[in-house]
Amino acid sequence: MPPKKAAQEKKVLLGRPSNNLKIGIVGVPNVGKSSFFNVLSDTDLGKAANFPYATINPEEARIPVPDARFEWLCDLYKPASRVPAFLTCIDIAGLTAGASTGAGLGNAFLSHVRAVDGIFQVIRAFDDAEVIHVEGDVNPLRDMEIIQTELRLKDIEWTEKHLDGLKRGGRALGNNSLADRAKKEEIATVEKVLKTLTVENKDARKGDWTNKEIEVVNSLSLLTAKPVTYLVNLSEKDYTRKKNKWLPKIKAWIDTNNPGDPLIPFSVALEERLSHLDEEEKAEAQKEGAQKEGAQSALGKITQAGYASLDLIRYFTCGPDEVRAWTIRRGTKAPQAAGVIHSDFENKFVCGEIMSYDDLKEHGSEGAVKAAGKLRQQGKPYEMVDGDIAYWKAGA
Repeated sequence: MPPKKAAQEKKVLLGRPSNNLKIGIVGVPNVGKSSFFNVLSDTDLGKAANFPYATINPEEARIPVPDARFEWLCDLYKPASRVPAFLTCIDIAGLTAGASTGAGLGNAFLSHVRAVDGIFQVIRAFDDAEVIHVEGDVNPLRDMEIIQTELRLKDIEWTEKHLDGLKRGGRALGNNSLADRAKKEEIATVEKVLKTLTVENKDARKGDWTNKEIEVVNSLSLLTAKPVTYLVNLSEKDYTRKKNKWLPKIKAWIDTNNPGDPLIPFSVALEERLSHLDEEEKAEAQKEGAQKEGAQSALGKITQAGYASLDLIRYFTCGPDEVRAWTIRRGTKAPQAAGVIHSDFENKFVCGEIMSYDDLKEHGSEGAVKAAGKLRQQGKPYEMVDGDIAYWKAGA
């Protein structure tokens, strides 16, 4: 008999093991963070003003995540109620050089960053004499360096303190007990984190971690372990013509410092202009934007990128009463996915009747999917796939 293939170990995800994750808008002062938050959330909660620290207390908003599949399901079921997936977004005060040692609103700012799970880093790449820059002139590369340095310095301080505590508590460690061995492994992992941040000069999320190490990294709540999506705020003119002298340099900086992190150009000025139009004018503007490509809103793309950066996926429940998208973390098993609706569904889980969105779209109705043998009964080990449509069965 051929030897059994070893089952591939499932990769543990960096970050909190939760479905209710948040993304924070981060950047130096006066780069357009609060204005961006306002157009993204369609509110005026964020305090947009032409001076540093206009935002002190973070504002929070839930942003619907655009999804063509959700719209199609609503057209098919024509439900009384429709609830899309949401991304929770927080507007955080601007960060300046020295924040890691408490300069400006440093300590408050960094505690707000620690409380979120991912980062939208807004970078200013437009000149405007009316909008002052806290560093005196517009230089996005310097701004990116400031943020990376401050987050990293705080992580180094935090990791050193944690390592010191572990070593003090581990002086009397023997070699035999499981607890002693686990403590030694934890110390070795925290030392590796420190080496990644200082010697290798890398953010924690760019380290090469085993599953066991990721559990230790997650326990540290590091600022540089959070996924970052870089948002470059351009003038409307530059965004429309897709040209800006800083864009290639910003891309090169990301490729060198944080390879693989997404970069999305957008224009707060354009988004603000579009936000003031009524529905008819918006539709007309989108038509014009489609012809000029660059002149279209980037908010949907940004929201989807933030959602994906947190390893979030969604499944749907559908019927004439309601079509709803439920947010779960990638890798979630069926009982835990059912538990997002109600804890009883998880505790008394029997099975799920699941079909894929693609199968429903191909066959046109639930009955046709069932007739084609594509409606599957799934038990506790089933791992949810993005776009699943589920009906849960739970015990009495």
